Amino acid sequence: MSTAGTPRGRRRGVVVLLAVAVAVLVTDIVTKVVVVATLSDRAPVRLLGGLVKLRVTRNPGAAFSIGGPSVTAVFALIAVIVIVVILRASRKIQSLAWAVTLGLLLGGATGNLVDRLVRAPGPFRGYVVDWIQLPHWPVFNVADSCIVCGGVIAVFLAVRGVRIDATVADTQRAPASRGHEDPGHAGEAGGADGRAGTGQQGTSRPEAQDDRGRRRGRRPGSADGDHGGGGA
Repeated sequence: MSTAGTPRGRRRGVVVLLAVAVAVLVTDIVTKVVVVATLSDRAPVRLLGGLVKLRVTRNPGAAFSIGGPSVTAVFALIAVIVIVVILRASRKIQSLAWAVTLGLLLGGATGNLVDRLVRAPGPFRGYVVDWIQLPHWPVFNVADSCIVCGGVIAVFLAVRGVRIDATVADTQRAPASRGHEDPGHAGEAGGADGRAGTGQQGTSRPEAQDDRGRRRGRRPGSADGDHGGGGA
């Protein structure tokens, strides 16, 4: 039995969302602590023939080093708003795809917000630790990558018409169900018309019989009158 539209379905969606968000947050925090402890003041570590480099940088801006120190507090405030919006939306979430998507966004936003709250130079002004570098791409971290992945999946689900309350299947079935109902309604209407016509015919037959009976009843009387007049 489907759990969509039920409290059980909502609880499952919330559990998945929070599980993904916690996994992203823990992974982001742990990796940042490790790279800061092991890669600070060191030359970048080259992996896969230099395709991936590990290096510690401090980012005062948004994801992928966008922005600067002057807007650090603004990005922190935006992260708080995003977290609040996702938590409010989680109350009606039933789509597992949206649960995973919002979990990625929630975990990523929270991960970078933690840096802005606890790292130097101070609360809401802290620099985010970035440590993954690809060719021709800004340095980023686990939280950044999860935010991007969540955004891409969200666009894909929106284009496909998948809603957060998992109602896409109902909207697709609605035209078909209306098409199946139309012949039934037409049959019912035809049956009603047929019954109405039959009823009218049934009521007209007794009236015709009464008329014929009255005509037959008058014929003997008129003959008697003629004979009586002739006798006089």
